Amino acid sequence: MTYTFESLFAEHLRGFVQQKNAVGFPYDESLRLLRDFDRFCLDRFPSETALTKEICLAWAVRKNTEGNNTFRNRLMPVREFARYLNRCGEPAFVLHPNFAKKGQRYIPHIYSEEEIAELWDVLDHLRPRKGYPIRHFVLPTLVRLLYCCGLRPCEARKLRTADVDLEKGRLDIMESKGHKSRIVMMADDVVEVCRRYDEIVSRLMPGRELFFPNSNENLYTKEWLEKTFRIVKAKARIGTSGEHSPRLYDFRHTFATHRLYQWMRDGKDVTAMLPYLSAYMGHAQLSDTHYYIHLVPGLFEKMAGFDYSASEHLLPEVECDE
Repeated sequence: MTYTFESLFAEHLRGFVQQKNAVGFPYDESLRLLRDFDRFCLDRFPSETALTKEICLAWAVRKNTEGNNTFRNRLMPVREFARYLNRCGEPAFVLHPNFAKKGQRYIPHIYSEEEIAELWDVLDHLRPRKGYPIRHFVLPTLVRLLYCCGLRPCEARKLRTADVDLEKGRLDIMESKGHKSRIVMMADDVVEVCRRYDEIVSRLMPGRELFFPNSNENLYTKEWLEKTFRIVKAKARIGTSGEHSPRLYDFRHTFATHRLYQWMRDGKDVTAMLPYLSAYMGHAQLSDTHYYIHLVPGLFEKMAGFDYSASEHLLPEVECDE
């Protein structure tokens, strides 16, 4: 059987289809889709020899005429091809099996240092409002924990005073995603921010149970926090129209990415450090942490010897705030 491919992936595509046929799969419809993918790569990425995240996400943009099944079926052979490349020792971005269920997944916004500085300036100049007497103390501290410690927004919202040890500089994250608990150590400057906050709020709400209580000493809701952060973003002029609007959850993605940048600058073995980052962030599997390699320009190339076959699901962790 002749397999006609023309892009720089042609040799690997032929080998992939031959392997499928050898184990009894006719692969007729998938072959047609792979030929479409081959032409797509030839037109859009003619000089690309690696199956990158950019290629996969460009292919995974849903067409207006596609129903759920058609969209899912178009992605499936490319996902299988990426796994084949990994088995052959070629690094390739693998679309998550759940990707097609909700269409194209949000690509995280990685805050720049300039954006972080603008946000801190707005947060630190918040004024008290009627009905929200401690809002201007809560938000600057809570958002800093998201960025400096990589917490999920729900983890920060639900912190109890008993979970925050300012003497040892540690946070006890109890029963988080997947019913897992973990310990998060804070840097000295973060501990000092939390200590100043705690001293002020303890005077206003003595004996409180929650570390970040609302005016009724209850949890802030996810909706309130997101709405308030949109106001802060607008004042900082971040996330203008026409862009993916940056979210609170993106501070967690930014924490991981900036940590990888720092390790690169320090000359550390990023491969060896990834398990520590994974444990610190409370990831269920190391592949959730491997995803961030693709968000750091230059790191993918520096890790040419990395075993990508151990990480097939290179997409962000499934995000939850409950």
